[in-house]
Amino acid sequence: MALSGAGPEGRECGSDDFIKLCNPNLSRMKEDILYHFSLSTSTHDLPAMFGDVKFVCVGGSPSRMKAFITYVASELGLGRPGEDYPNICSGTDRYVMFKVGPVLSVSHGIGIPSIAIMLHELLKLLYHARCSGVTVIRIGTSGGIGLEPGSVVITQQAVDARFKPEFEQMVLGKQVVRTTDLDAQLVQELVRCSADLDEFPTVVGNTMCTLDFYEGQGRLDGALCCYTEQDKQEYLRAAHAAGVCNIEMESSVFAAMCSACGLPAAVVCVTLLDRLQGDQICSPHEVLVAYQQRPQRLVSHFIKQRLTKA
Repeated sequence: MALSGAGPEGRECGSDDFIKLCNPNLSRMKEDILYHFSLSTSTHDLPAMFGDVKFVCVGGSPSRMKAFITYVASELGLGRPGEDYPNICSGTDRYVMFKVGPVLSVSHGIGIPSIAIMLHELLKLLYHARCSGVTVIRIGTSGGIGLEPGSVVITQQAVDARFKPEFEQMVLGKQVVRTTDLDAQLVQELVRCSADLDEFPTVVGNTMCTLDFYEGQGRLDGALCCYTEQDKQEYLRAAHAAGVCNIEMESSVFAAMCSACGLPAAVVCVTLLDRLQGDQICSPHEVLVAYQQRPQRLVSHFIKQRLTKA
């Protein structure tokens, strides 16, 4: 059974700019508790809190997303030097959320289950807040294939471990397959922003999303391993031949859910190592921190460019 992003329910959507939630049950709920954000439609004025949001940036690490909002505030001239931005989700320890102007920064943890839970509640938050014209970007880290560490990959298409552009999930015991389309125009806009910066190597390619960091990505250094170095190399080279430039663990469900809700979305990840050369991340901490700032720098420049043109 394949599902698409068609069929918005619960609101008259005269414009494609609005969030489209494919769930008719929401319109019958008196209250919607966004449990993992510690927010609710009855206890919080979501339109007042979030109605002006135009850019949502998500990433795995809470500290990274706090650093990102501080950097964006400085770049956009929306904050004061040394200002400490409060965590909107302080009532829970699952995720963090920060806001400055039209930019929302949210952590999602590691892996498909964690980001999927966050996205369900984030998409509902944007819906209840009556947001329009929103762009969502995942910024993160990844393992490269045949790329110099520190290279930034702008995802053209998210693929699964079989190199298919699909996200597969079991729903009520049945297989549901959703497409993993990303916004092609947004990809090209980010490419132009990277060229403007001219600070680090940037490529466009497919991103493979796996269910695991070790065996799922063909590593030899996990607690379990039932294959050889030759097996690993053959698999990674087959992935590279299929257009895969990097590997991470969130892009497929991110692309599928954003596409289903009518949101233009992009994935921008830096590579921390070349998986053809090894499995362990051995670069010094300060080098890794510098690498992790590269997607933040690119996406911040993109936001600044968009706001300048508005």
